Amino acid sequence: MPEPTSTQEQHHGYMTQKDRYLGRLRRIEGQARGIHRMVEEDTYCIDILTQISATTSALENVAMALLEDHLRHCVADAVAVGGDEAEAKLKEATAAIRRLVKS
Repeated sequence: MPEPTSTQEQHHGYMTQKDRYLGRLRRIEGQARGIHRMVEEDTYCIDILTQISATTSALENVAMALLEDHLRHCVADAVAVGGDEAEAKLKEATAAIRRLVKS
C-alpha cells in the first residue's frame, strides 16, 4: 500500500464506518462458507448459482460504498489541495472504476 502523501490524512474515508464494513464483510464470508457447504452437500446447481449471485451482489455493494467513500474523502481532499496530488487521485479513482466495471 502506498505511503500517505503530505496532504493525505492518516485514515481513509471508510474509517468512520469501519464497523459497518466489517459486519458486511463477515456476512459475505458466511455466504461464501454457505456456498462451499452447498457444494459439499450436492445442492441443486441453480440454488448454488443463486447464492453466488447474492454474494457477488453483496461484494459489489461493498465495493461501490468504498468507492463512494474514497471519492468523498480522499479524492475530494486532494482536489481541494490541487496540483499533482489531485491529478493522481483522479487517475487512481478512474482506474478503480474501470476495474469495477470490468468485473
